Amino acid sequence: MTYVRNYGTPDLFITFTCNPKWTEIERELEPGQKPQDRHDVQKKIMVETHVNVESCHSAKSIKYLCKYVTKGSGMAVFGIASENANDEISNFQMGRYVSTNEALWRLLSFQIHERYTTVVHLAVHLENGQRVYFTEANAAQRAERPPSTTLTSFFAMCEADPFAATLMYVEMPKYYTRNQSTKKFQRRKQGTPVPDWPQVFSTDALGRMYTVHPRNDECFYLRLLLLWNKYKDDICEDILHRLRIQTNNPDIQITDEIYNEGLILIEDQCLTIANKLLIEVEMIAPIRSMHDAFNQELNRELQYNVDTLQEFVRNNVPLLNEQQKQVYDTLIQAVDNNTDGLFFLDAPGGTGKTFVISLILATIRSRCYIALALASSGIAATLLDGGRTAYSALKLPLNLNTIDTPTCNISRSSAMGKLLMQCKLIVWDECTMAHKKSLEAL
Repeated sequence: MTYVRNYGTPDLFITFTCNPKWTEIERELEPGQKPQDRHDVQKKIMVETHVNVESCHSAKSIKYLCKYVTKGSGMAVFGIASENANDEISNFQMGRYVSTNEALWRLLSFQIHERYTTVVHLAVHLENGQRVYFTEANAAQRAERPPSTTLTSFFAMCEADPFAATLMYVEMPKYYTRNQSTKKFQRRKQGTPVPDWPQVFSTDALGRMYTVHPRNDECFYLRLLLLWNKYKDDICEDILHRLRIQTNNPDIQITDEIYNEGLILIEDQCLTIANKLLIEVEMIAPIRSMHDAFNQELNRELQYNVDTLQEFVRNNVPLLNEQQKQVYDTLIQAVDNNTDGLFFLDAPGGTGKTFVISLILATIRSRCYIALALASSGIAATLLDGGRTAYSALKLPLNLNTIDTPTCNISRSSAMGKLLMQCKLIVWDECTMAHKKSLEAL
């Protein structure tokens, strides 16, 4: 993953195929010879061999299939012997197979395995929190003089070397090597010269900080702070992409509001894991009021044109008949008085139920209040301004029949949770078509 983070995903995946049973190889053999006796022939044929080149594009879906047809229940079979009869050397010699390609590679002293570029692991710990190995004889000495780590060596270099003070922690292996005997960083003596810094050379070496478990609170937040300052653009890239899609504006650039939204998402995770705010761990504290302005659910319900709604109300309230006016006045009065209530509107088809509901929604929204328009079906939702299906908006569980006490999958701190707390009215059209547990969940 370190290579992918620095260089991106691979572009090509190349495999070579060569079979010693090919006729091109067998006809070059002398009597009594085997393919493994003629490495030169195989290497010559390899030039004309089949090369498979695959383009690595993207991974949309990964499926892992396992066959358990002949698999029984989970069990392990073991036996206890009086002596250890496991001869690892013999097992290795009996099980080892050296192909002709590997044999030639070893005869010519070529490298069998190589990784490029070098990846250097960098320790992350608090002050005096490095791992120390000791015995009873040297415990006191180890406690007084704990061994130096890559992190403490980095701090020491920042004080002694002006160039090191300009680097991030993960950039140290690119310009410095660590002397294992002295446990100190020292400048590289080979590589590409760094402009304006004499005797400083750079290489392709990469640094990678060790992962830290979130339950290791202080150390985890230290690593989080180091990562935020460098990778905040990458962390917030998904928020920027989602905002561009929602606004249909691909030219939107990253802003402080987007950074703030990223900090809020991180803080929500920290509250869930360790019940700590970012300010408690000396990180930048997000502005929650800015998050409300960024809340897309809230913006969706406040984007109506008030003048247009007020004109719609003025023109259509006089058109209500006596029964429709009674329904309209009852609901508007309940909203004005902040009276909780559950109202069921039932009437035959074609008597103006949708007209009354639309007028009630327009009246509440014209006062800059929030009114949600839900429906049991997608077709019914299209008849209401701002309508959407109840399953989508309320995050209702799909297995209502199997749950005794269903609940909506909405947390108090989520966007929909905050929207429901500010909502004045929820209209559920065709609620009789929904399962009764859907209403109970709401």
